[in-house]
Amino acid sequence: MTQPDRIHLKDYILATEIGAFQSERGRDQRLRFNLTVDLRDPVSGVDDHVDRILSYDVLTEAIATALADQRYNLVETLAEKIAAEVLAHPRAARIEVTVEKLDRGPGALGVTISRDAGRVDVEQDVLPVRLILGNPGAAPDAAAVILPHAPGLPLPDAALRRVVLLALDQAAWTLSAALGLEVAETRTELDAAIRAGQPVVWAPTRLASDAPEAGQTPEALAFWLARRLKATGLDIVLPADATLPVTPEDLTLPIGRITPA
Repeated sequence: MTQPDRIHLKDYILATEIGAFQSERGRDQRLRFNLTVDLRDPVSGVDDHVDRILSYDVLTEAIATALADQRYNLVETLAEKIAAEVLAHPRAARIEVTVEKLDRGPGALGVTISRDAGRVDVEQDVLPVRLILGNPGAAPDAAAVILPHAPGLPLPDAALRRVVLLALDQAAWTLSAALGLEVAETRTELDAAIRAGQPVVWAPTRLASDAPEAGQTPEALAFWLARRLKATGLDIVLPADATLPVTPEDLTLPIGRITPA
């Protein structure tokens, strides 16, 4: 039987408060984490595209999320939480998690668990983020994804769709420099910025070029991404005398309007 492709995180060490004994309370001790994940699909054919693989950030962020969730008495409980976080990812099929205490004896004391997707439960939080369509005059002070308009876009034409997307990419890089923000091109980069509560400017070509259902106008792309991110709202930047360029009757997310000075 062919072995599945795997990714792994080895000898990842963090200090935290953990343990059931009184002597372990009120003090941090080192934990060593080793994670190995079986992938649902082989890594061949991903075309060097970060959104088509299970990012290594998923592993480190699963550990960070688990440690932030509560104080643990048992490394077994912590290992279960980490396994659940990773297996929530659609590309993860199976995981082996080892958690070891390094400061409780002459060697490493710990546990190794193996879990399959569908055998553990995890609540997948939708992180709050607003999507801004247009060019805001200043950087937002919370998690937001900005898709700027690009003056002089080609007329909507299926043959020119990639040209339209590339024009929006150029507008994104220009706006990012003006606002002092990072550019996000992939879902991995968007998710990382949202988790960090940081605003970013979205350059849509890499994420939307293989998704014709996303459309090609800034309005269509904004609504498409808002659905994928489960955005809490969509703010549209317009001049005072302009009208909204979309009719959002079929959407549930609230539509806001920002009028530039």
